[in-house]
Amino acid sequence: MDLIVGDHLPPLRLPGVTNPRYVVDSAGGRYLLIAALSRASEDEVLRGIEHLEAARHRFNDSHACAFGVVPDQPRWRERCQDQVPGLRWLFDPEGIGATTLDAESGPVWFLIDPSLVILRRTGMEYAASILENVSTLPPPDLHTGSEIFAPVLVAPRIFEPAFCQALIDEYQRIGGQPSGFMREVDGMTRLINDPNHKRRSDVMLPDGTLKDQAGARIQRRLVPLIHKAFHFRVTRMERYLVACYDAETGGHFRRHRDNTTKGTAHRRFAVSINLNHDFDGGDLCFPEYGNRTYRPPLGGAVVFSCSLLHEATTITRGTRYAFLPFLYDEAAAEIRRANLKFLDTQQAETTMPDAPVDPA
Repeated sequence: MDLIVGDHLPPLRLPGVTNPRYVVDSAGGRYLLIAALSRASEDEVLRGIEHLEAARHRFNDSHACAFGVVPDQPRWRERCQDQVPGLRWLFDPEGIGATTLDAESGPVWFLIDPSLVILRRTGMEYAASILENVSTLPPPDLHTGSEIFAPVLVAPRIFEPAFCQALIDEYQRIGGQPSGFMREVDGMTRLINDPNHKRRSDVMLPDGTLKDQAGARIQRRLVPLIHKAFHFRVTRMERYLVACYDAETGGHFRRHRDNTTKGTAHRRFAVSINLNHDFDGGDLCFPEYGNRTYRPPLGGAVVFSCSLLHEATTITRGTRYAFLPFLYDEAAAEIRRANLKFLDTQQAETTMPDAPVDPA
């Protein structure tokens, strides 16, 4: 199907200069300029590169960033070097990018809005015009004409303060360990550790009274609210995890989605319950919906679809403790069981076991 104005940018994952699997939609939350050049002639590829380099000053990763998609050939690998912030290069070894971007017949230039919807599409003859267009666009937060809000549920009073403190005490008794994140590598879901992307320490609650009490509170107090807000019947919960973001280590979790690998495709909703409140930073942000941040009250939850691009902003003072489960249903449980063969169990987080939260 032809990609036209108003269509959503399709998922695009290609090798970059430093990242072997760059996920383009992780750059949402600002304007994107994508030059699809991988099926262009050599002269057109060179002209496209020159256009992007000449317009480098228009891209700062805050208002907008640019991607050039070029053939995966030694000549272009040598010629194209990232200029961060603002300009990145992706290589298209099998023409997948050209097919995904409807650019198999020649160069195509796209301007994408912060919610990853196509604003403008043109050919090489209007490349200079579309690049100039970038500087005329309103701030990303106002790309719809007014401020917008992320489709999230803020639910107070899920855990009472004394129970929050009991979970913090359990974290401190056991001692947190640095945690990674899941990524698809060679068809398998593997645990990756990269402190530039995520810096957090976790404790998995052991079986026992505290774990059972956490599950009971989620079932009785949060599950009904999720059904009311999203018309979704939660039946299962993955991981009883207490996390710690600490200012001394610059705790953070950069932009990501929670269901982009085979081993995590079953996840439907993420839950973030703050166990304390004496800290700065560490709030949730959903870049496709602006720069507004979200912080639940002490013992309260923010619930959101695992498909949403989100980040935990850097802690600048104090320590944030949070309870961070994933929720899903029986249909998703079937997906999870089918995909277990794609999970690298030797590297996987010990958070994978789940439990029913609504036996009925």
